[in-house]
Amino acid sequence: MSDILVLYYSRQGSTAALARQICRGVEGIAGMRSRLRTVPAVAATTQRLDPPVPEDGPPYATHEDLRECSGLILGSPTRFGNMAAPMKFFLDGTSALWVSGALADKPAAVFTSTQSLHGGQEATLLSMMIPLLHHGMVLVGLPYTEGGLTETRGGGTPYGASHFAGAGAGELSPVERDLARALGARVATLASRLGTRS
Repeated sequence: MSDILVLYYSRQGSTAALARQICRGVEGIAGMRSRLRTVPAVAATTQRLDPPVPEDGPPYATHEDLRECSGLILGSPTRFGNMAAPMKFFLDGTSALWVSGALADKPAAVFTSTQSLHGGQEATLLSMMIPLLHHGMVLVGLPYTEGGLTETRGGGTPYGASHFAGAGAGELSPVERDLARALGARVATLASRLGTRS
């Protein structure tokens, strides 16, 4: 079995809900399994206050998770058209993986959740792609052969899966769920075809 790392940060639960649907898409591909991980919150203090293991939800990601994966799907809520600070902080610490080329040639994709339709979904997805390009990863999006892209009244872009949460966390729409699963399946399929190392 080859692992696709589904790595996300979530505050209200919408990004986590997308991550779970992406995992379902990954696991629908023969020989592939998902490895769900999160990152800890960051604080303005210099002393780490978080426990080394979260109280609930998936474990925190390690560099070993990145080294071992055959593909990566990265998710974050939108923060002013950019990824959330905890995800950026985690990625900023991956320079040793960059130097060694540990992620080069592996497929990667991105996903996000926003509280407004024009709150920067696409800018956030593009911002998350930049460090993945620097790592030499092969970016995967959603083609318009996915009918949901033309039907959606909420989230869903060719740059990656997304969710429009509105004023609250909100449930994923059926189209948002389908597009998230499709993204997971696309990355897993490409990883399988490329035979990327894990």
